[in-house]
Formats: sequence, C-alpha cells, structure tokens
Amino acid sequence: MAIRRIMLYGQDDILMKISKPVDEINDKILNILYDMIETMNEADGVGLAAPQVGLLKRICIVKDEKGEILKLINPIIIEKKGNQNGYEGCLSVPQKRGKVKRANIVVIKAQDENGIWREIVGKKIVARAFEHEIDHLDGKLFVDMVTKWSDR
Repeated sequence: MAIRRIMLYGQDDILMKISKPVDEINDKILNILYDMIETMNEADGVGLAAPQVGLLKRICIVKDEKGEILKLINPIIIEKKGNQNGYEGCLSVPQKRGKVKRANIVVIKAQDENGIWREIVGKKIVARAFEHEIDHLDGKLFVDMVTKWSDR
C-alpha cells in the first residue's frame, strides 16, 4: 500500500474529467482501493474518489457513520430523497468549506471489492459523501455548487 498524491483544484485538470467504468476487478484495482484508503486516512478525510489520486476510474471510498470504509466500484445513484443544506470540504480543495444543498437520503448501487453489486442507503452525512464522491467521478466539484463560503 502507498499514500498517493492528492490532485488539487486549479492545478490538476483530471479533476474535471469523467471517469471510465471498471471492467474487471483485479489485483491492480484492489491495490488502488487500498492505496486510496491509506491516502484518505493520512489526509483525515471521510471520502476519496479515484480522480483525486490521478486515476480516471469509477472508484471511490466513503467512511460511514460507524467509521467503516465503503469500497465503491462503478457506483450509481438510483434514488435521492429530501434535502439538507450543510457545509462540506474536499481534500482536493484544502482550507475551503462551503454550504452545498444535497439530498438527505441517497440510495446507490455499486460493486464491492469482490465484484458483487450491492444497494446501499446513505443518510445525512453519508448521503452527502455519496453525492460528493460520485460527483468527482463525473468531473464535478463542490466548488461549483457552493451557495455560501465558510469564514473558517
């Protein structure tokens, strides 16, 4: 496992590109996942998408409310419910936090590290993280959705 460099907004154009689906889950993909976990933990994050470490693959990880890391390959949002307005940040946009409107409940479908498709329901902060990380896979960053920047 290795800590990878986190791509930065304004410096790395890969953050604005659309990621490609993962066709085969092999040792290379598993190594990427474990590197991403180590990188996210080192940076004290709650989520990380492959483009943030320089890879255009539809892979992301999200820490759930219990602190467990969800490994998501080819994630798709299949349902959104309710609204929440809250501040969020991003490892690719250090020192910035902004208020972003997100769904309060997000249901996704994704493959796990064994290739098994699972449906996962995220509520509140996990719902926010699902949307944030899947946006990264689509070349979107939270900075374009901020309605108010934080002073801190």
